[in-house]
Amino acid sequence: MLSDVMEDYLKAIYQIQATSGPPVSTSAIAEYLGKTPPTVTSMLGKLEERGLVNREKYKGVELTEEGETVALEVLRHHRLLEAYLAEHLDYSWSEVHDEADALEHHISEEFERRVAEALGNPTVDPHGDPIPSADLTPLEYDDTETLSDHPVGDHVVVTRVSDRDEEELEYLADAGVTPGTKLEVVDVAPFGMVTVRTEDDGEQSLPESVAASIRVKPVDEDADGANDEANGENGEAST
Repeated sequence: MLSDVMEDYLKAIYQIQATSGPPVSTSAIAEYLGKTPPTVTSMLGKLEERGLVNREKYKGVELTEEGETVALEVLRHHRLLEAYLAEHLDYSWSEVHDEADALEHHISEEFERRVAEALGNPTVDPHGDPIPSADLTPLEYDDTETLSDHPVGDHVVVTRVSDRDEEELEYLADAGVTPGTKLEVVDVAPFGMVTVRTEDDGEQSLPESVAASIRVKPVDEDADGANDEANGENGEAST
């Protein structure tokens, strides 16, 4: 049996690997989890002893196959719980992350199966993040850019939004910017504001730091239709 903390580390390493690739540095894990580097170093030693990570001196760690499987299982629990809380218990998308964090380590596989069935076996959570399949196949994240990467005049559709800042999520919900929302970039200010136009809510100005947490694709890409469908399944819970 692994501790909740060990599972949290494996999940964090997996998510960092998904965006920046391995190896994952101690400092990146420390920043992600809000821990000190010595604390992270100590835990990585324990994970290495359990055969869950491989460490390369001065470079960082990479999940082993076993470590990746554990991380995917925890992520599946987490994202299914987020979807269930939003869809069936009327949580807003800004509230579900912390609740799912508290519950993800303590549900049975039977409970997980029933939650998935009750939701119609969704493929994304309320924030647009992919939910690992029941067989825990490694995730394939789409090749997207952040909203802050796009110049004035670009038309994009939101695919994913970071779920780690409750205030940002509340801000985006008020602005009508959720997965599946189509945006036109109408202004990029030199002091860090990105102004977009949505179909339903008009113009919205977003701080550059918030725009950088929003993953988007050009509207005319084939994935647009899939994102619109995902938004239809999760949109009510996300706003």
